Amino acid sequence: MKIVTLPSPGGPLVQGYLAGDPTCLAFYPGGHPSQLESYARRARAIDGTFTLASRERIAGALRGGGEGAEARLARFVEDGGYLVTTGQQPGLFGGPLFSVYKALTAAALARKLEDELGRPVIPVFWVAGEDHDWEEVRRVTLPSLENALEDVEVPVPEHAVGAPLHRVAPEARAMEAARAHVLSLLPPSDFRPELEEALARSYPSGSTLPGGFASWMVDILGPAGVMILEPEQAPWVQDRLPLLLRLAEQGEALHAGLKARSAAIEATGFEPQVTHLDQGVPLFLEVDGVRERLFLQAIGPEGPRFRTRDGAEGWTLDALAQQAAIDPSLLSPNVLSRPVVEAAILPTLAYVGGPGEIAYLAQTAPVFELLGVVPPVVHPRVSATVLERKVQKVLDRFGLPLEALSRPHDQLVAGLLREDLPEGVQQSIASLRTALDAPVKALRLAVEEIDPTLRGPVDGLLGQFQHAVGDVEKKIVQARRRQVDTALQQLQKAQTQLFPGGRPQERVFPALVYLARYGREALEGWRDAAAGAVLLD
Repeated sequence: MKIVTLPSPGGPLVQGYLAGDPTCLAFYPGGHPSQLESYARRARAIDGTFTLASRERIAGALRGGGEGAEARLARFVEDGGYLVTTGQQPGLFGGPLFSVYKALTAAALARKLEDELGRPVIPVFWVAGEDHDWEEVRRVTLPSLENALEDVEVPVPEHAVGAPLHRVAPEARAMEAARAHVLSLLPPSDFRPELEEALARSYPSGSTLPGGFASWMVDILGPAGVMILEPEQAPWVQDRLPLLLRLAEQGEALHAGLKARSAAIEATGFEPQVTHLDQGVPLFLEVDGVRERLFLQAIGPEGPRFRTRDGAEGWTLDALAQQAAIDPSLLSPNVLSRPVVEAAILPTLAYVGGPGEIAYLAQTAPVFELLGVVPPVVHPRVSATVLERKVQKVLDRFGLPLEALSRPHDQLVAGLLREDLPEGVQQSIASLRTALDAPVKALRLAVEEIDPTLRGPVDGLLGQFQHAVGDVEKKIVQARRRQVDTALQQLQKAQTQLFPGGRPQERVFPALVYLARYGREALEGWRDAAAGAVLLD
């Protein structure tokens, strides 16, 4: 097994930012992730804002971090430390590999920054338990022992549609069935008993998806020193409430700023990642157990009034504050305000994001400006593929690069079989395809003197000939296919491993697939890949 690092994914705006294109870099006021000064600028802002008491409060909310975590947190508090953060929705049984890749990139960047700045830097993974998209997180895909893709899932709990994930636990029997299903797909190995224990420990009866995910990440990321934060837990909901109410109070100016930012991105030829909804405010309010997006309804003498997408009832700022006073977690940030709120209450030097996150972070500057927060640096996560020996042998057999297997199987096979035909056959077919070109051209010119309408039948003659040659070629390819059928089956299995369902491996398979096969060797490989992907010079 080896880990192959891939180019950072992302659209033109993200690629331009990572390349240091000034037009793209202008949308990221935190600076370029390869420059130490970008991080130092954010560090100076942190030093003037965060106190020993605030760091003690932060340290008390972090968990995990493996051996020596308590001592590292003590140094973080006493020596004025910093954080490198990342996060993700709580995917079932750890979710796709890229969550681990994000965490390990944060850990690698934190180690580098600690060396450069001479201050403690802790990698933190926050679990987005306030998210309410159950469909996105309630299933995970694994390869079966027969190399078929199987979805493992839990049903959405009754009355949970639209509810934050941390509010409702899946039915206990459904979770137990899902855990049994996922274990049935893992091969026997020396590492399997440890995984079974970890899954049972992380997802006990009655656990929520965020709770189980957080415990699982604590378990597998501990050796890398990554600590876990659950932002919907106290004290964060109390600490962020004044910030969220301030965003609501300035809703009209914030809406205008975000709209202008999207327009500026479009004016440079790029597409904003997040569609800014008309009169939308980057906040959610939980109403009757459902997390609802807030919109400006009107601006009156008492200030702004807000509504939900379909709701007729409006809330004044005082009404929002009263709701949140009952339970501060009822008011929460959305994708454009969450990074800003995080940077305001955490001493974050850098945020490690995937391509979609890096794209939408280009839209957040108005929120940072409104709250007076210096943005952290945006650093890309590592993108990688686990390349097993059996898969490497298939690539070598066909002489293919890894990325070639991302093509649809039928297209890939058709091209390979044509290239695999004996040279004499290929040359003969090529000769046949051009054999009638000159005679037909001459005949077309000749018949025009008799009757110009005869050109059609002459051209049809060429088409019939080319069609016949194509039929013969297909039959030759099919015969060759029967000869190499076993090799093509191996190719299809390799595609399933590298690009399951046509998608990158890192966006489909969970880490436990490879932890079951290789144990901590897989984790070490991912750690090395993440360390090599740090951009800081």
